[in-house]
Amino acid sequence: MSNRLTWLTTICVLALGALGTWAALAAEVDEFLAGTSRSCVQCDLSGRDLQSRNFARSRLDQANLKDANLTAASFFRASLVRADLSGAKLVGANLNVIDGKWASFAGADLEEALLFEADLGSADLSGANLKAAKLGRARLNQANLVGAKLPAADLRGARLAGAKLAGADLRAAALHAQNLRELDLRGVNFTMSDMPEVDLRGADLRDAQLAGVDLYGANLNSADLRGANFEGANLTNAILTDARLEGAKFDGAIMPDGKRRE
Repeated sequence: MSNRLTWLTTICVLALGALGTWAALAAEVDEFLAGTSRSCVQCDLSGRDLQSRNFARSRLDQANLKDANLTAASFFRASLVRADLSGAKLVGANLNVIDGKWASFAGADLEEALLFEADLGSADLSGANLKAAKLGRARLNQANLVGAKLPAADLRGARLAGAKLAGADLRAAALHAQNLRELDLRGVNFTMSDMPEVDLRGADLRDAQLAGVDLYGANLNSADLRGANFEGANLTNAILTDARLEGAKFDGAIMPDGKRRE
Protein backbone atom coordinates (compact mmCIF):
# COMPACT_ATOMS: atom_id res chain seq x y z
CA MET A 1 0.00 0.00 0.00
CA SER A 2 2.80 2.35 0.94
CA ASN A 3 4.60 1.73 -2.36
CA ARG A 4 1.42 2.42 -4.29
CA LEU A 5 0.88 5.74 -2.50
CA THR A 6 4.46 6.70 -3.16
CA TRP A 7 4.02 5.87 -6.86
CA LEU A 8 0.78 7.87 -7.10
CA THR A 9 2.38 10.81 -5.34
CA THR A 10 5.32 10.76 -7.75
CA ILE A 11 2.97 10.70 -10.75
CA CYS A 12 0.99 13.65 -9.39
CA VAL A 13 4.14 15.67 -8.74
CA LEU A 14 5.41 15.01 -12.28
CA ALA A 15 2.04 15.90 -13.79
CA LEU A 16 1.85 19.14 -11.83
CA GLY A 17 5.40 19.96 -12.88
CA ALA A 18 4.58 19.38 -16.54
CA LEU A 19 1.48 21.56 -16.28
CA GLY A 20 3.51 24.28 -14.62
CA THR A 21 6.11 24.14 -17.39
CA TRP A 22 3.43 24.23 -20.09
CA ALA A 23 1.73 27.19 -18.41
CA ALA A 24 5.06 29.03 -18.14
CA LEU A 25 5.82 28.45 -21.83
CA ALA A 26 2.32 29.56 -22.85
CA ALA A 27 2.71 32.72 -20.78
CA GLU A 28 6.11 33.38 -22.38
CA VAL A 29 4.57 33.10 -25.85
CA ASP A 30 1.74 35.47 -24.92
CA GLU A 31 4.16 38.03 -23.49
CA PHE A 32 6.40 37.77 -26.55
CA LEU A 33 3.55 38.24 -29.02
CA ALA A 34 2.19 41.13 -26.94
CA GLY A 35 5.57 42.84 -27.22
CA THR A 36 6.25 42.91 -23.50
CA SER A 37 9.14 40.44 -23.85
CA ARG A 38 11.91 40.10 -26.43
CA SER A 39 12.73 36.51 -25.49
CA CYS A 40 10.93 33.35 -26.54
CA VAL A 41 13.52 30.57 -26.33
CA GLN A 42 12.16 27.15 -27.37
CA CYS A 43 8.73 28.69 -28.02
CA ASP A 44 6.27 26.99 -30.34
CA LEU A 45 5.15 29.53 -32.93
CA SER A 46 4.71 27.02 -35.72
CA GLY A 47 2.06 27.72 -38.35
CA ARG A 48 1.19 31.15 -36.95
CA ASP A 49 0.39 34.20 -39.07
CA LEU A 50 3.06 36.69 -37.96
CA GLN A 51 3.50 38.71 -41.13
CA SER A 52 4.94 42.21 -40.80
CA ARG A 53 5.64 41.69 -37.09
CA ASN A 54 8.68 43.33 -35.51
CA PHE A 55 10.94 40.80 -33.78
CA ALA A 56 14.12 42.88 -34.07
CA ARG A 57 16.78 42.00 -31.49
CA SER A 58 14.63 39.19 -30.12
CA ARG A 59 15.99 35.95 -28.72
CA LEU A 60 14.36 32.99 -30.44
CA ASP A 61 16.97 30.31 -30.00
CA GLN A 62 15.57 26.81 -30.65
CA ALA A 63 12.14 28.29 -31.33
CA ASN A 64 9.72 26.39 -33.56
CA LEU A 65 8.61 28.66 -36.41
CA LYS A 66 7.97 25.86 -38.86
CA ASP A 67 5.49 26.81 -41.62
CA ALA A 68 4.84 30.22 -40.00
CA ASN A 69 3.84 33.19 -42.17
CA LEU A 70 6.63 35.71 -41.54
CA THR A 71 6.23 37.74 -44.72
CA ALA A 72 7.88 41.18 -44.34
CA ALA A 73 8.63 40.48 -40.67
CA SER A 74 11.74 42.00 -39.10
CA PHE A 75 14.30 39.84 -37.31
CA PHE A 76 17.06 42.46 -37.44
CA ARG A 77 19.89 41.35 -35.11
CA ALA A 78 17.70 38.57 -33.68
CA SER A 79 19.18 35.36 -32.30
CA LEU A 80 17.77 32.28 -34.04
CA VAL A 81 20.40 29.72 -33.10
CA ARG A 82 19.09 26.21 -33.85
CA ALA A 83 15.60 27.60 -34.55
CA ASP A 84 13.30 25.69 -36.91
CA LEU A 85 12.01 27.90 -39.75
CA SER A 86 11.57 25.08 -42.23
CA GLY A 87 8.76 25.75 -44.67
CA ALA A 88 8.27 29.26 -43.27
CA LYS A 89 7.21 32.12 -45.53
CA LEU A 90 9.82 34.88 -45.19
CA VAL A 91 9.26 36.81 -48.41
CA GLY A 92 10.77 40.28 -48.04
CA ALA A 93 11.68 39.65 -44.40
CA ASN A 94 14.50 41.57 -42.74
CA LEU A 95 17.05 39.06 -41.44
CA ASN A 96 20.01 41.39 -41.53
CA VAL A 97 22.75 40.57 -39.00
CA ILE A 98 20.83 37.63 -37.46
CA ASP A 99 22.59 34.85 -35.59
CA GLY A 100 21.13 31.82 -37.33
CA LYS A 101 23.84 29.24 -36.79
CA TRP A 102 22.56 25.67 -37.11
CA ALA A 103 19.03 26.97 -37.83
CA SER A 104 16.79 25.19 -40.34
CA PHE A 105 15.37 27.13 -43.27
CA ALA A 106 14.83 23.98 -45.33
CA GLY A 107 12.17 24.61 -47.96
CA ALA A 108 11.53 28.13 -46.64
CA ASP A 109 10.48 30.95 -48.99
CA LEU A 110 13.06 33.74 -48.60
CA GLU A 111 12.46 35.53 -51.89
CA GLU A 112 13.85 39.08 -51.76
CA ALA A 113 14.72 38.63 -48.08
CA LEU A 114 17.44 40.79 -46.54
CA LEU A 115 20.26 38.69 -45.09
CA PHE A 116 23.14 41.16 -45.07
CA GLU A 117 25.89 39.97 -42.69
CA ALA A 118 23.61 37.18 -41.43
CA ASP A 119 25.46 34.38 -39.64
CA LEU A 120 24.10 31.17 -41.17
CA GLY A 121 27.04 28.96 -40.37
CA SER A 122 26.04 25.26 -40.63
CA ALA A 123 22.41 26.29 -41.27
CA ASP A 124 20.13 24.10 -43.39
CA LEU A 125 18.89 26.03 -46.44
CA SER A 126 18.35 23.00 -48.63
CA GLY A 127 15.57 23.51 -51.14
CA ALA A 128 14.97 27.06 -49.89
CA ASN A 129 13.81 29.80 -52.27
CA LEU A 130 16.32 32.67 -52.06
CA LYS A 131 15.46 34.36 -55.35
CA ALA A 132 16.84 37.92 -55.40
CA ALA A 133 17.81 37.63 -51.71
CA LYS A 134 20.47 40.03 -50.43
CA LEU A 135 23.21 37.91 -48.86
CA GLY A 136 26.09 40.36 -49.00
CA ARG A 137 28.82 39.47 -46.48
CA ALA A 138 26.66 36.70 -45.02
CA ARG A 139 28.42 33.83 -43.27
CA LEU A 140 27.41 30.60 -44.98
CA ASN A 141 30.33 28.45 -43.87
CA GLN A 142 29.35 24.77 -43.85
CA ALA A 143 25.75 25.71 -44.73
CA ASN A 144 23.59 23.23 -46.63
CA LEU A 145 22.35 24.89 -49.84
CA VAL A 146 21.79 21.69 -51.80
CA GLY A 147 19.02 22.29 -54.31
CA ALA A 148 18.48 25.85 -53.10
CA LYS A 149 17.07 28.41 -55.53
CA LEU A 150 19.25 31.53 -55.65
CA PRO A 151 18.56 33.19 -59.03
CA ALA A 152 19.58 36.87 -59.01
CA ALA A 153 20.79 36.54 -55.39
CA ASP A 154 23.51 38.93 -54.24
CA LEU A 155 26.32 36.94 -52.60
CA ARG A 156 29.09 39.52 -52.89
CA GLY A 157 31.43 39.21 -49.94
CA ALA A 158 29.59 36.18 -48.52
CA ARG A 159 31.62 33.40 -46.93
CA LEU A 160 30.92 30.02 -48.48
CA ALA A 161 33.81 27.88 -47.23
CA GLY A 162 32.63 24.31 -46.87
CA ALA A 163 29.11 25.11 -48.05
CA LYS A 164 27.14 22.40 -49.86
CA LEU A 165 25.83 23.78 -53.17
CA ALA A 166 25.28 20.71 -55.33
CA GLY A 167 22.30 21.17 -57.63
CA ALA A 168 21.70 24.77 -56.56
CA ASP A 169 20.17 27.35 -58.94
CA LEU A 170 22.48 30.38 -59.06
CA ARG A 171 21.39 31.89 -62.37
CA ALA A 172 22.26 35.58 -62.71
CA ALA A 173 23.69 35.62 -59.18
CA ALA A 174 26.37 38.11 -58.07
CA LEU A 175 29.45 36.15 -56.96
CA HIS A 176 32.23 38.66 -57.54
CA ALA A 177 35.64 37.43 -56.32
CA GLN A 178 34.01 34.63 -54.31
CA ASN A 179 36.10 31.88 -52.75
CA LEU A 180 34.58 28.65 -54.06
CA ARG A 181 37.81 26.71 -53.83
CA GLU A 182 37.45 22.91 -53.76
CA LEU A 183 33.66 23.06 -53.40
CA ASP A 184 31.32 20.43 -54.81
CA LEU A 185 29.47 22.39 -57.51
CA ARG A 186 28.29 19.48 -59.61
CA GLY A 187 25.23 20.37 -61.66
CA VAL A 188 24.99 23.91 -60.29
CA ASN A 189 23.32 26.36 -62.67
CA PHE A 190 25.40 29.56 -62.85
CA THR A 191 23.93 30.72 -66.19
CA MET A 192 24.49 34.47 -66.77
CA SER A 193 26.02 34.98 -63.31
CA ASP A 194 28.66 37.60 -62.54
CA MET A 195 31.75 35.74 -61.30
CA PRO A 196 34.79 37.90 -62.13
CA GLU A 197 38.00 36.88 -60.35
CA VAL A 198 36.24 34.03 -58.54
CA ASP A 199 38.48 31.38 -56.97
CA LEU A 200 37.44 27.95 -58.28
CA ARG A 201 40.73 26.14 -57.74
CA GLY A 202 40.14 22.44 -57.35
CA ALA A 203 36.35 22.85 -57.51
CA ASP A 204 34.16 20.07 -58.88
CA LEU A 205 32.10 21.66 -61.67
CA ARG A 206 31.15 18.53 -63.53
CA ASP A 207 28.01 19.12 -65.63
CA ALA A 208 27.64 22.65 -64.25
CA GLN A 209 25.91 25.28 -66.37
CA LEU A 210 28.10 28.36 -66.91
CA ALA A 211 26.66 29.70 -70.16
CA GLY A 212 27.07 33.44 -70.51
CA VAL A 213 28.89 33.71 -67.17
CA ASP A 214 31.43 36.49 -66.63
CA LEU A 215 34.54 34.64 -65.41
CA TYR A 216 37.03 37.38 -66.18
CA GLY A 217 40.26 36.63 -64.33
CA ALA A 218 38.78 33.56 -62.61
CA ASN A 219 41.13 30.92 -61.24
CA LEU A 220 40.05 27.43 -62.33
CA ASN A 221 43.40 25.77 -61.71
CA SER A 222 42.95 22.00 -61.23
CA ALA A 223 39.15 22.35 -61.39
CA ASP A 224 37.10 19.43 -62.73
CA LEU A 225 35.16 20.91 -65.67
CA ARG A 226 34.12 17.68 -67.37
CA GLY A 227 30.78 18.10 -69.09
CA ALA A 228 30.43 21.73 -67.97
CA ASN A 229 28.79 24.21 -70.33
CA PHE A 230 30.72 27.48 -70.91
CA GLU A 231 28.89 28.54 -74.07
CA GLY A 232 29.19 32.31 -74.53
CA ALA A 233 31.08 32.72 -71.24
CA ASN A 234 33.78 35.33 -70.74
CA LEU A 235 37.01 33.59 -69.69
CA THR A 236 39.35 36.46 -70.49
CA ASN A 237 42.51 36.18 -68.35
CA ALA A 238 41.08 33.12 -66.60
CA ILE A 239 43.47 30.40 -65.41
CA LEU A 240 42.69 26.90 -66.66
CA THR A 241 46.00 25.25 -65.79
CA ASP A 242 45.64 21.53 -65.01
CA ALA A 243 41.83 21.74 -65.30
CA ARG A 244 40.00 18.66 -66.58
CA LEU A 245 38.19 19.74 -69.73
CA GLU A 246 36.85 16.50 -71.22
CA GLY A 247 33.40 17.06 -72.67
CA ALA A 248 33.28 20.73 -71.65
CA LYS A 249 31.55 23.08 -74.12
CA PHE A 250 33.14 26.42 -75.02
CA ASP A 251 31.13 27.36 -78.12
CA GLY A 252 31.13 31.14 -78.54
CA ALA A 253 33.11 31.63 -75.31
CA ILE A 254 35.87 34.20 -75.01
CA MET A 255 38.92 32.17 -74.01
CA PRO A 256 41.77 33.24 -71.67
CA ASP A 257 43.75 34.65 -74.59
CA GLY A 258 40.87 36.99 -75.42
CA LYS A 259 39.86 35.11 -78.58
CA ARG A 260 36.34 33.86 -79.11
CA ARG A 261 35.95 30.12 -79.60
CA GLU A 262 33.99 29.37 -82.78
